[in-house]
Amino acid sequence: MDACILEEKPAIGVTLVNGREFMTNSKGDLVAASNVKPEDKLQDEMVRKMIGFAADLSAQITRFRDHSMADIAAFDDLLAQEYGAKVGGKKGNKTYQTFDGLMKVQVQVANLIDFGPQLQIAKSLIDECLNEWSTDSRPEIQTIVTRAFNTDKEGQINKSELFMLLRLDIDDPRWARAMDAIRDSIRVTGSKEYLRFYRRPSIEAQWTAITIDLARA
Repeated sequence: MDACILEEKPAIGVTLVNGREFMTNSKGDLVAASNVKPEDKLQDEMVRKMIGFAADLSAQITRFRDHSMADIAAFDDLLAQEYGAKVGGKKGNKTYQTFDGLMKVQVQVANLIDFGPQLQIAKSLIDECLNEWSTDSRPEIQTIVTRAFNTDKEGQINKSELFMLLRLDIDDPRWARAMDAIRDSIRVTGSKEYLRFYRRPSIEAQWTAITIDLARA
């Protein structure tokens, strides 16, 4: 009987070429595995393992969200058939709770907001006000304006700072027109639903969020 030569399966990140192990570098070149530093091999293995777990976890969370939303939709349909009314508050927010009151699930609907060209008119009117006001007066307003109109890494306007401008009470007709322009520029482009999960050990206790966000875990 002829002898069989068994070839072990190469490690993840390693390519076999004519029986020799190679690793692909960041330039796309094949480098003999024997020439790769041990710490680089270990780092490669560690990152690949973590990314594998992260991808699986991301897919699991996606499936969990989809199943949860499907369960909620089915329950809402059942109530709608029973009572002839749609579940949800004024903005579509909904809360579901266990019979003992110790667990709850909230569906929160957030509007996706964009701004129209009126925002640039508002900025020019605000700049007029700031240029005419004394440089020593209202420095906190100048700071808020700077933060409001500075775009973030995604090129988005700082919405929270912009809305803070609307709450300022300033007696200047140009400022009032600027605030009207900001309000007119606001456009709701859609909405997004978020699931929130809470539990508590007793009715008297405060609710504790069940953290799914990795950054807050």
